[in-house]
Amino acid sequence: MTSAEPSTTVVVVTWRGAAHVTACLDALAAQTRPHRTLVVDNASDDGTAGLLAAHPSRPRVLRLRHNTGYAGAMATALKHVGTPLVAWLNDDAAPDTGWLATLEDTLDEQPLAAAVTSRLELADGTTQSTGVRLTADGHGADLTEHTDEVFGFCGGAALLRADAVREAGGVPAAFFCYYEDTDTAWRLRLAGWHVVAAEQARVRHLHGASTNPGSPLFHRWNERNRLLMLLRCAPAGVAARELARFAALTAVLPLRRKRPAAANFDPRLRARVLAEVAARLPSALLARRRITRIAALGRGAIWEAWAGL
Repeated sequence: MTSAEPSTTVVVVTWRGAAHVTACLDALAAQTRPHRTLVVDNASDDGTAGLLAAHPSRPRVLRLRHNTGYAGAMATALKHVGTPLVAWLNDDAAPDTGWLATLEDTLDEQPLAAAVTSRLELADGTTQSTGVRLTADGHGADLTEHTDEVFGFCGGAALLRADAVREAGGVPAAFFCYYEDTDTAWRLRLAGWHVVAAEQARVRHLHGASTNPGSPLFHRWNERNRLLMLLRCAPAGVAARELARFAALTAVLPLRRKRPAAANFDPRLRARVLAEVAARLPSALLARRRITRIAALGRGAIWEAWAGL
């Protein structure tokens, strides 16, 4: 970039990130492309605030009064972003020095794309995500092989056009954690945008440093937010089918003598998910109407093009 004014604000959401947020900020300070850094601190109580204040890169810090989750923090951050591009970056992620330049150049070359996702690698070098695919039952699942265009981006490390996100309805703050990225990708696609992948935009990711993948809480958020995403974004028949399937399996699980040990097969957890979806149903249907008004493409067209791939 020749301009002194950066094009991107990199948003880092942290909660009790003292063990890893410094490495994230160090990696951002080493980027070859100028940018702004905005750290949203979800009321950390482990010394994170002091580390942020002392970091030599002097990031802008927005400290929230209580933990709003990744989705809530991202929704709040979007109100404070004044650059045309906004990057999502987990606090336990450390991008390569050319990460941001690669993402910006990719979006510049792809004017019909509103988002570009990174290649996230685990500590042992294995690939965690090269983007998100949409499964036949409406889950968002990580891809591990590169493809130029993907259904959705992984919120752990991605670059988006800020105005496109705002016009598509922003970030679903009520999700708290998980599926906020896939829901956002759904709405961007409904608005007519594409989502692409940049294989050379590499990020080392600790994965699960702030949450515990596989825990009951993880499964509760995942199952609830998948259903809410479908109610908001998917064809009505698909949303109704998947909600009915979830409820039916929940009803029969107590009758089974043996069932999988995973937490998402616990009838009590699933009953809580259904109760939370029911409580949020009016707001989900209201959001669905708003999404319909701004959609340039039909839900069915998006589903047929991407589901099961």
